[in-house]
Amino acid sequence: MGKPTGFMEYEREVSRAVEPKERIKNFNEFHEHLPQEKQMLQGARCMECGVPFCQAGMDICGMTSGCPLHNLVPEWNDLVYMGNWEQAYNRLKKTNSFPEFTSRVCPALCEAACTCGLNGEAVATKENEYAIIENAYAKGYAQAKPPKVRTGKRVAVVGSGPAGLAVADLLNKRGHSVTVYERSDRVGGLLMYGIPNMKLEKSVVERKVKIMEEEGVTFLTGTDVGKDVKGDELLKDYHRVVLACGASNPRDIQAPGRDAKGIYFAVDFLKANTKSLLDSGLEDGKYVSTKGKNVVIIGGGDTGNDCVGTAMRHGCKSVTQIEMMPKAPDERAENNPWPEWPKVCKTDYGQEEAIAVFGHDPRIYEATVKEFLKDKNGNLKGVKIVKLSWEKDEKSGRMIMKEVPGSEKTLPAEVVLIAAGFLGCQKYVADAFQVELNERTNVKTLAGKYETSVKNVFTAGDMHRGQSLVVWAIREGREAARAVDESLMGYSNLMVQ
Repeated sequence: MGKPTGFMEYEREVSRAVEPKERIKNFNEFHEHLPQEKQMLQGARCMECGVPFCQAGMDICGMTSGCPLHNLVPEWNDLVYMGNWEQAYNRLKKTNSFPEFTSRVCPALCEAACTCGLNGEAVATKENEYAIIENAYAKGYAQAKPPKVRTGKRVAVVGSGPAGLAVADLLNKRGHSVTVYERSDRVGGLLMYGIPNMKLEKSVVERKVKIMEEEGVTFLTGTDVGKDVKGDELLKDYHRVVLACGASNPRDIQAPGRDAKGIYFAVDFLKANTKSLLDSGLEDGKYVSTKGKNVVIIGGGDTGNDCVGTAMRHGCKSVTQIEMMPKAPDERAENNPWPEWPKVCKTDYGQEEAIAVFGHDPRIYEATVKEFLKDKNGNLKGVKIVKLSWEKDEKSGRMIMKEVPGSEKTLPAEVVLIAAGFLGCQKYVADAFQVELNERTNVKTLAGKYETSVKNVFTAGDMHRGQSLVVWAIREGREAARAVDESLMGYSNLMVQ
């Protein structure tokens, strides 16, 4: 512990965000990070606890507490304080394949479980992680390191999201020859097209992909396995196949008027926007513009917030976000103690921008869509919503939602974006390999395992566990890589945790 009293001497300090009205003028990342000298003092705040919940990654009351990757947080926090940036990078990379991604988009489960947060403010671990990886690129520590020996084994990875990239990265480092198939025109999966540019600039993804290519990974874009390439072809050409195609079936909202023109799934809206941004700077018009329009977003999660932020950058006339759940408390409730994940109200960047421009929070809680209203030409013109209340069902004893009589309200809307989550993998990919699905339409495996019902076919990420966080996808990819390696070699020396 480099600074035993650091948590008492130094206040938590993090990067400054560009003011909302300024940052909505473009799609760039908008945080101004601390200089190294100040970041080192943030490392000094780590207490190096005897029981570091920050790296535990365990379930407490059904929620993850600490980092699922089991990052060696106290170690590299201390190394940051000591100014040993290269060793900090080496410790970080032992458990995390892609800190350049997680330091931008992870919700910082480590910080929620930080002991400093019990009676004060948590260590700025996510910002320390960002400083470590960006310094590594600047100093050359993160340059390509191709394996010195090849095993002669060939592995196909279907899908280039965080899980697929993690599988490919580790198996390639082991010496296997890895080819990644991606149906889109760019590598990255949800990192490329599911997360907006202002949260994760695509040059960051491309930078890492280039290094992986230099290390020997082959990427084939514009190739849709199950349509362009048959499953049995891959099984014939490769020793192992890993399915990492995500949970790509968006949950729909079935209400009268659903066929109105102007209703889109959030994932399609975000993908088209980012593709047009990268292809032409939004000049080609191949995206859904919300400029001058009233926008209603159904769903209160991260994807819904990303839709808010994107609509704000288009210059929408208004934006409203509909959430079925009640508003969470602003501070921890007594029945939600540390180190549980804090179930508190979070106002994210898109909502901050809407508040700055329109003067009020865009969210309406405990409400749902009752009807989509359309004009005589079938175009969307409004959304009828109704308030909900939670009531106890007398028969089952469970809490259920019921409509509040007389609470209906009509919102003007020319664009509706459905951000209600995902239901599972797309069946045509599973069918291409004849793998079994479970009741949630995810690819079925034994508990804690990654091999499917079909010999030599493995799975990882959202396609395996259902919709989740990037950090969980990386963990699944790393563990699946070890399972594949063991099946190929009879043992594995891959350290995944």
